[in-house]
Amino acid sequence: MWAELLPVGRSAATGGYRRHAWNSADAECRAWFEQQARSRGLAHRTDRNGNQWAWHGDPAAGNAVVTGSHLDSVPDGGAYDGPLGVISAFAAYDELRSRGAEFTRPLAIVNFGDEEGARFGVACVGSRLATGALDREAAYALRDADGVRLPDAMERAGHDPALIGPDPELLGRIGAFVELHVEQGRSLAEGQPVGVAGAIWPHGRWRFDFHGEANHAGTTLLADRRDPMLTYATTVLAARKKARLAGALATFGKVAVAPNGTNAIASLVRGWLDSRAPDERTLRELVDSIGQSAVERGERDGVRVELTRESYTPVVDFDAPLRDRLAKLLDAPVLPTGAGHDAGILASAVPTAMLFVRNPTGVSHSPAEHAERADCHAGVRALVAVLEDLACRPS
Repeated sequence: MWAELLPVGRSAATGGYRRHAWNSADAECRAWFEQQARSRGLAHRTDRNGNQWAWHGDPAAGNAVVTGSHLDSVPDGGAYDGPLGVISAFAAYDELRSRGAEFTRPLAIVNFGDEEGARFGVACVGSRLATGALDREAAYALRDADGVRLPDAMERAGHDPALIGPDPELLGRIGAFVELHVEQGRSLAEGQPVGVAGAIWPHGRWRFDFHGEANHAGTTLLADRRDPMLTYATTVLAARKKARLAGALATFGKVAVAPNGTNAIASLVRGWLDSRAPDERTLRELVDSIGQSAVERGERDGVRVELTRESYTPVVDFDAPLRDRLAKLLDAPVLPTGAGHDAGILASAVPTAMLFVRNPTGVSHSPAEHAERADCHAGVRALVAVLEDLACRPS
């Protein structure tokens, strides 16, 4: 399975992946998922929001155990973030079947659509739509960098955008969701190969618009400039310092400039802040402080600053009984995480837990992302134990 999926959407130039929502690489991944489901005799379904499901047993019976993750990527992302969870789910199912396991609850493997938000700027679109965390009107307003609207992209890929919206009937059939994921950090580096997630830090994305005045780089005196790039650069440095002092995280990882000429002072710099913190108060105060610094610096530079919150996810505490049950079953450590996941979105609607597989370098969202084969196998064995405990024995 890994060898089949590895080349899909991979850039020859960077070695990273460009599996973005509803593009051709995403379509290949979806076709791969459907083939994996049908080759095992699993019932393949695509829900109203474009998420894919492979069902063993009758979904209508309810109280189903669901596992899986996503197959899309960030721009030039790594091979493990998302796909490891989907591949491990199929491998765990294969192992259970080879043992002759008798399922007492329906089981499903899921591929959530547009988890990374690489194309339309909002993460976990598929799961957010299903839970109602993202409404249809807001989803219809999403556009990619080329101005393509989300519903148009979905329609071109063969999915009817008129269907999207909350799916309480589907969610009501799920008794537990367990997502396996490569660790995005190094908490497991010197310890066990598998851990259990305790909670997800609150996190969000904010857009900073720095409005200045376009002018000639070779003729405009420094004293006469209204240069938004200067305000932006100062804000980036302020965000790093303030996050360090708060024990939090702040990253400007995306920027757009107009008119984007080498010999032109910019008229607009638009930067996107990703920020995360151990608690919601710290996160709120951190972003407010970064915004205040940007405005104050902008006043000195003659630059107007606008701040827009594009997405926000509050702290997610995973289902305590399920978390503790899995930690005891696997004799695994419980870890916090600063990364968002579909599991974090579903946690508001169904009992949810996560397993992490050791990442020796801690590098993620990069072609250097890696997990050793032995640790991947340990992750599959852990998932087998979890699914056997939840789906193959009386509750």
